[in-house]
This record gives sequence, C-alpha cells and structure tokens, in this order.
Amino acid sequence: MEFSQQENNQNSVISVEPGGVQLAHTQLKTPCFISRNFFTETSIHTIEAITKTSLFSLSSQDDIDLLIIGTGTSPQFLSAKQQVEIQQMQIGTESMNSESACRSFNLLLSDVRNVGLLLL
Repeated sequence: MEFSQQENNQNSVISVEPGGVQLAHTQLKTPCFISRNFFTETSIHTIEAITKTSLFSLSSQDDIDLLIIGTGTSPQFLSAKQQVEIQQMQIGTESMNSESACRSFNLLLSDVRNVGLLLL
C-alpha cells in the first residue's frame, strides 16, 4: 500500500509491502524499527519476542513516548506482562495491522509526537 504523505526531513513511511517498507529516503526489510531520527532492521520477528530488553536498544536511539506495533495483515496483541514491562519504560503501546500502523505513525510524526514504529 502506498501513502501520500511525506516529508523528506522525517522518516515518513511512503509505502509498505509484505517483507519491506519504503521510507522517504530509504527502503528497509521487515522486521524493522522506525522513529523520527532513527531507523534500523531488527531481529524481533514475532510479537512474543518483544521484551523490555529487546526494545531498550531501539528506544534509546530516539526519545519515544508511544510505540506502534504493526503485526502484518491481522492485528496481534501484547500479553499483559509485556505491556507492564514496556510501561515501566515510560512507553505506551498500540498494536494493529501494518498498514494501519504506518498511517498512524505518519499522522503522529507529522504532529511532532515522539512515536516509534515496529513492523514485524
């Protein structure tokens, strides 16, 4: 799916396809993490693999208050234990399908929010 909103000075998502995502200035394979000033491919392949430890190295690269998790074609959700661990890091979470996650990320990014996107 292609998105129309883009700003070259941000890591806006231009399009998302199975296996990859196109940003305003680069292309990444999924799974990947994207925030306002940082992006990287990651080894977190499933929602069960999301832990406080696995997120720390990603979230410490950029200040984020909210992590949007794109879980592919259908939404999957964090366990209660995972939610508590991430809340202890002062980060809120939202899980949704990847297309919705990219749209939400772009909207919040354009609103100058401290948001991160994890696409599985």
